[in-house]
Amino acid sequence: MDYTIKNLHEVEDQAPKFGAGETQEARFPREDLNSETVGLAFHRVKAGKRQGFAHRHQDAEEIYVILAGTGRIKLDDEVKEVGPLDAIRVAPKVARAFEADSGGNLELLAFGPRHAGDGELIHEGFWD
Repeated sequence: MDYTIKNLHEVEDQAPKFGAGETQEARFPREDLNSETVGLAFHRVKAGKRQGFAHRHQDAEEIYVILAGTGRIKLDDEVKEVGPLDAIRVAPKVARAFEADSGGNLELLAFGPRHAGDGELIHEGFWD
């Protein structure tokens, strides 16, 4: 088949597997879409919460697009306000994580090349 259609709400939420189910949803539909080279993620950060961890890549540049809600993205030591249809390009080695305002969920898409094993998770102290 030369195309695949999948509703992102039908993709399994991976956040509970990483202990982050209380703060967010994280859906990674690459396999569901039969994508060979493009990575895609749908994130929903719950109102008033931060993502369960930050991350960075060795080689993969990513672009994030805010779909709904407002909040902040922390990029290494800098915090920026974000809102609907903001597009954010992040270079590989920059650590990043999102935080939703208390008024509602922050929903976003992440796009980038697929680089298996390229991600580093940062669990402690990122927002300090």
